[in-house]
Amino acid sequence: MTEEQTKTVESESVTPPPAAAAPSQVPPAAEAEHVPEAPKDVTEEKSVIPVPSSDDKPDESKALVLVEKTQEVAEVKPTEGSINRDAVLARVATEKRLSLIKAWEESEKSKAENKAHKKLSSVSAWENSKKAAVEADLKKIEEELEKKKAEAAEKIKNKIATIHKEAEERRAIIEAKKGEDLLKAEEQAAKYRATGTAPKKLLGCF
Repeated sequence: MTEEQTKTVESESVTPPPAAAAPSQVPPAAEAEHVPEAPKDVTEEKSVIPVPSSDDKPDESKALVLVEKTQEVAEVKPTEGSINRDAVLARVATEKRLSLIKAWEESEKSKAENKAHKKLSSVSAWENSKKAAVEADLKKIEEELEKKKAEAAEKIKNKIATIHKEAEERRAIIEAKKGEDLLKAEEQAAKYRATGTAPKKLLGCF
């Protein structure tokens, strides 16, 4: 019986503790306390086998705390990363919206400017056409006036020529009558000289 007990004690002392034991598990020191006492000769053999002390074993509670902290950090980091990613996405969306609004504004302004430019060009073309039409009418009127003026001047010249011709004819008639009267007077005077009489009319004039 002592040999079997020795083997069981040796197997219990040699088996390593579990690596990731829960905090509720009893530590190896407590398990060693529940091991039944062996006879003296067994204890002598047990003393020969090196049993790892509690100081050499890693502190499982600290390891668990470190694992939990790393898990918490790992959980916090994705949360912060997701918040930053959401902020970046929101900023990108805002910039995209603002760029679209700016492009729309520039497009609308360009449309308004082009529309106004077309209307102004149309007004300028209308003004130029109306001015050209009025100037053409004025030129036509001036040409008609010049033509009428020339015609009137020609008529006036013709009238002046007619009046001058008529006056020359009247002068010629007067000169002819004068010549006849002079000749008649010379003949009558010669007759009066020949007969020795005097004209009665002349005496009557006095």
